[in-house]
Amino acid sequence: MFMLEISNLSKTFGSKRALTDVSLVVPEGVIFGLLGPNGAGKTTLIRIINQIIEADSGDVLLEGKSISRQDIRKIGYLPEERGLYKKMTVWDQLIYFARLKGLSATEAAARVNKWLDKLEISTWKSKKIEDLSKGMAQKIQFIATIIHEPKVLILDEPFSGFDPVNAEIIKNEIIELKNSGTTVILSTHRMESVELLCDRVAMINQSKKILDGSIREVKASFRPEVYHVTLTQLEGPLPSHFSATESEPGVWSFSLGLNGRAPNEALSELMQLGQVKRFDESTPSMEEIFIYQVKNTSNG
Repeated sequence: MFMLEISNLSKTFGSKRALTDVSLVVPEGVIFGLLGPNGAGKTTLIRIINQIIEADSGDVLLEGKSISRQDIRKIGYLPEERGLYKKMTVWDQLIYFARLKGLSATEAAARVNKWLDKLEISTWKSKKIEDLSKGMAQKIQFIATIIHEPKVLILDEPFSGFDPVNAEIIKNEIIELKNSGTTVILSTHRMESVELLCDRVAMINQSKKILDGSIREVKASFRPEVYHVTLTQLEGPLPSHFSATESEPGVWSFSLGLNGRAPNEALSELMQLGQVKRFDESTPSMEEIFIYQVKNTSNG
């Protein structure tokens, strides 16, 4: 089942086109990476999903039905620009956001206590937001985003401001939410997080979708058919077409392009030359794919 279906979405602001005929689907219960450089149109798409602005044309379906104002309570949104009331205490802040999302006073208090305990920050209850460090405030913002147990969780740069320890804590919470059935849309420039967390990705550049698919499908489509090779115990000199370096005495390493050959054919040739210690495919990282796609779809 698709949690979100976005069809032919377009939006302009004056003479600037923010989205051009963008279509994508987000399956239920996945972590979906929404990628693109600054100004690509990601934030506009997120704001349309959240009913903050309206599209000029196109449709957004949530669970198969046109999304409406009433559906906002099914969504949790952590914007890149955080929005906490600095003079409020942690407790009052979280209760306020929980009540805004429709929770009763009793249920709001129970969930706030649960999350403060879970993240081991119960001692912060009476602190004002302005007295917290950036990382501490980020944790409060994260709790405020998920306090109503949304079906769809939209996270815009959720690891910003966190040290590695707290980033790991939030990463694990995101995975746990996904495993419990929450559909997560993750917008980030941290490609290592995309590789680690996302099941599927879509990339937008200059208002248009330029890439869409599972992580495996995307990587396979950019596979260069180049293998990393390490040989030892050579029977003789390496053929001149191998640009090999001797990394240590008797150990030769190089990259080998298949040039239309099957991997087994190339491996068979290598086995005639010596002992094959390494023969694995060079797979591009999501960061390399991101840079390549942006450069090749940008004007000028």
